[in-house]
Amino acid sequence: MSYIEIGYGQLALGALLLVLSLGLGAALRLGLTRRLTVAAVRMIVQLLLVGVVLDWVFSTRNPAVILGIALLMAGLAGVAAVNRTARRFPGVYWNSLVTILAASFLVTGFALVGVLRVRPWFDPQYLIPLLGMLLGNALTGISLGLDRFMEGCAGGRGRVESLLALGATRWEAARHDVREAMRVALIPVVNSMMIMGVVSLPGMMTGQILAGADPGDAVRYQILIMFMIASCVGLASLGVVLLAYRALFDARHRLRLDRLDRPGGGGEG
Repeated sequence: MSYIEIGYGQLALGALLLVLSLGLGAALRLGLTRRLTVAAVRMIVQLLLVGVVLDWVFSTRNPAVILGIALLMAGLAGVAAVNRTARRFPGVYWNSLVTILAASFLVTGFALVGVLRVRPWFDPQYLIPLLGMLLGNALTGISLGLDRFMEGCAGGRGRVESLLALGATRWEAARHDVREAMRVALIPVVNSMMIMGVVSLPGMMTGQILAGADPGDAVRYQILIMFMIASCVGLASLGVVLLAYRALFDARHRLRLDRLDRPGGGGEG
């Protein structure tokens, strides 16, 4: 099976679809015309640059270079995850970086070495795309879980401090918010898995089919990818929520909302 190559002229023709959205936004006065245009330009530039970089990466067999790019991707994902939350506490960026790095590398390594048995294990054709998909989903899980946990502790301050005053341990007082944070973090993954193949065809599988891969192979790859995503999101979200729990509840079983603040604002009173 072969695939149809897309040239720049065809991309320019496809841009008419974006013009349609811009026209609708302008006609309805949604105020999104400028933002949509900037987002589209950024996307085009970023993806074209990524294409150039990936061409170079795929041609190199230097594990140090490949791992360096993987670490850079994980670092950017860790920062982006925290930037999506409404609150911060000291060390939150480090917590996000450590958890997303550990979870994504562990799951990707297991898939490459234990499942796919890629040789060499750092083959960028497999490592970079798989890691990128995991990081994108783990980023969302971390930001949702962190945001839910911090908002739960701040909004439920009375409930939490009442439990602590009645003799509950810090874990007993925080357990409800930890569970809620994990539930929220995993909702996108669960929803995606529930409708996959019935309502939607995932991008990775669609891309393989368009590139000429056998549909059966594409489906099996997609199932593996979803197993990896579910595992990575669960590990990363749990790790970052537990680290947040340790930051907001001290060893004397006190809720420390004074460590929590909003970007550009003061801490909780």
